[in-house]
Amino acid sequence: MARSTFYYQQKVLQQADKYADLKRRIRTVFDKNKGRYGYRRVTAVVRQEGNQINHKTVQRLMGELHLKSCVRIKKYRAYKGQLGHVADNVLARNFDAVRPNEKWVTDVTEFKVSGQKLYLSPVMDLYNGEIVAYEMARRPLFNMVESMLRKAFGRLKSTDKPILHSDQGWQYKMPNYRRYLMEQEITPSMSRKGNCYDNAAMESFFGTLKAEYYHINEFRDLDELQAGIKEYIRYYNHDRIKLKLGGLSPVDFRVQSSPA
Repeated sequence: MARSTFYYQQKVLQQADKYADLKRRIRTVFDKNKGRYGYRRVTAVVRQEGNQINHKTVQRLMGELHLKSCVRIKKYRAYKGQLGHVADNVLARNFDAVRPNEKWVTDVTEFKVSGQKLYLSPVMDLYNGEIVAYEMARRPLFNMVESMLRKAFGRLKSTDKPILHSDQGWQYKMPNYRRYLMEQEITPSMSRKGNCYDNAAMESFFGTLKAEYYHINEFRDLDELQAGIKEYIRYYNHDRIKLKLGGLSPVDFRVQSSPA
């Protein structure tokens, strides 16, 4: 080996890692969010702190640190045939909303612990992706959806008349469901059969919840799972940033965009 090459290699080995501070910050953001952030969200958080770093650099460093965000799996289906009233697809995959309480979406998903099931029924506001109300139950009965609706309606002003979009689950074709929406002057909307893209926003939330919380934890019983889902939804609304909201959480976006 040439003398110059030897001393060059020694110099390289003795140099401090110029990304050491950034790596520590990346790991802190990743760990704080329990592995739920990929390189794009990690980049957004680091940039908010004044570090104008390229997302490709963050992606490479996360690879070196073996930091990989969670992946997703499939959902519960409540379709039971063509029984009951099917509303028109008023939403028509137009998931953009210009103000709060203009367009809502809902659905039901299930979780399993030791052979027992827990069901979650939330309502999401498409304006900012916030979960405005939810209910959990051990059986997917209509009173779970009814309780969720009452909570959601409590968030509305007298001038709010949102569209409420769902799939064709049996709960949403019941007369009581239509009556509750009619009383609040809320327009029902339903996905077409067999087309999950019609309710993609709600499907995406369920995928995120299960990837970032349910599938990466173990639970002793349904009580522990239920408490954890409650805490995750609080985190999702108040702390978890969304890139489409400019790096803000749903609640922060709503608060900052509200008129003074």
